[in-house]
Amino acid sequence: MRRTLCAALLTALAGAGCVSVSERAAPTAADAQAAASASVSPSAPTADYIGTREPFASDAVYFVVTDRFVNGDPTNDQREQGGANRTFDRPVPGAPKGRTANIGYLGGDFKGILDNAEYIADMGFGALWLTPVVDNPDEAFLGGEPVKWGGMHTDQGKTGYHGYWGVNFFELDEHLPSRGLDFRALTAGLKQQGLKTVLDIVANHGSPSYSAPVDQPKFGELYDRDSRLIADHQNLHPSKLDRGSNPLHRWYNTSGGLAQLSDIDSTQPEVLDYFVDAYSQWIDQGADAFRIDTIGWMPHEFWNAFSQRIREKRPGFFMFAEAFDHDAATIAQHTLPRNAGVSVLDFPLKERLVEVFGKQGGGYERIAERLYLTDGPYANPYELMTFYDNHDMPRIDARDTGFIDAHHFLFTARGIPVIYYGSEVGFERGSAEHAGNRNYFGQKRVDAAVGHPIRESLKRIGTLRANTPALQRGLQVNLAFKGDRAAFYRVLQDGATQQIALVLLNKGDAPARFEIREHLQAGAWRAALGGGSVAVAEGGALEATVPAHGAEVYLLDASVTQPGLRAALNEAMRRARREG
Repeated sequence: MRRTLCAALLTALAGAGCVSVSERAAPTAADAQAAASASVSPSAPTADYIGTREPFASDAVYFVVTDRFVNGDPTNDQREQGGANRTFDRPVPGAPKGRTANIGYLGGDFKGILDNAEYIADMGFGALWLTPVVDNPDEAFLGGEPVKWGGMHTDQGKTGYHGYWGVNFFELDEHLPSRGLDFRALTAGLKQQGLKTVLDIVANHGSPSYSAPVDQPKFGELYDRDSRLIADHQNLHPSKLDRGSNPLHRWYNTSGGLAQLSDIDSTQPEVLDYFVDAYSQWIDQGADAFRIDTIGWMPHEFWNAFSQRIREKRPGFFMFAEAFDHDAATIAQHTLPRNAGVSVLDFPLKERLVEVFGKQGGGYERIAERLYLTDGPYANPYELMTFYDNHDMPRIDARDTGFIDAHHFLFTARGIPVIYYGSEVGFERGSAEHAGNRNYFGQKRVDAAVGHPIRESLKRIGTLRANTPALQRGLQVNLAFKGDRAAFYRVLQDGATQQIALVLLNKGDAPARFEIREHLQAGAWRAALGGGSVAVAEGGALEATVPAHGAEVYLLDASVTQPGLRAALNEAMRRARREG
């Protein structure tokens, strides 16, 4: 990330049991107010307790594979495109009875997104992440290994429906816009619904570039702003490229990369210029943030230069990257200022979320150690993108209650939550790529989703996060992470914004009783989800019963005065800063 952590927390793992409280009369609201007032010294300075000042942290993200969300305009489907190598509707062979997947275009477009922007925003999301919008080849690919049910890295018969096979990074793919609705109009329309636009970008590769029986149009080619051919793999194996005498080969590495994709050489100065110019164009048309695909395939030097130049154009521009690795120390390198200085998708945490909220059903203690709230490798853990699945891995295999529990955690814990389209109804749970992961969602499913228990719970907790600054940017202090229960504080003290949130989570099948004393500040705590308030006197406890697969968030809009909590936060500030 571009800024290091200004404050963090002391992680204090407690046992699963409640803290006992001595017998006393229940404090009244007047008692609580008097105790709170008495604990404040008028002359005491107010410290800042901030997880992040990143504005984007306020916005949970809904992620769509654009072609697979909703077909709002059938006139742009290009159903005849490709002729014998058609691009529309190509079912994956070998599907079991009753199952389906597809490697062709299915019609999802900008109109389908904009028609349903209110549906997305209504769940509490503040941003929409789109797959790449740039022009892709106009035929199905004839090279590589044949796609088969459940196969990985096999591309024969596949199309660029996903957007990651760019051939002209300045040009909009023809399957996406409608009359009067280009990318600029889409981003403007989303903003009217309160949604920022996150654009998925690629720089390390283009389209499949070799192994086809004949050299197919556009495959392995790159075009500039004026639609001039500037690079061409010419269907040659990377080892056969002649970079010395053929200027069209200079952009490509000769060692090869992933599958048959053209592997772009980051050391060529024109490569950096090309991608900075191309992606600056999409910023000019309304992109609010970037998601960087496969950041680890190009060196830190390239991404450092890229991020600096983008931010020269748009100061503070937010970017997060995919580094598909479960080792925190490895992916954290991209967050450091000397490298890309961007956020990353939190794959190490994702690994544990799948374990804890999927059918395996691990305990919350498995999550706690992956938060890295202090002495961790990240420049700032509060700016990480948190998720449990996406388009590049099997969807989480969970019961409805597992999705509900996962959302309760993601929308209250540190980080910026990202939810993959359809997860609000458990769509295609457990399905991998080429086995249903990216299947078409469609308007009928959108309409039917309203009222679904997963979506209603997501809307409730998503709306709470959208309206609660402490859950967006506050420091996290853990009290208990064990078994089916988690309890922690989120604290934000930033100028006029002063808020303490106490989060209680229960993923068990029975109600759970919590009794919280540790670092508990006196005052009238309001229950943000259940309603009502609880008066806590100095030295008292907060007692609550959280329903099965439920959550409660108690809020106290006040500065931190409780000595134990202040000490924990102050100590954490000393330990959490990550330079480099």
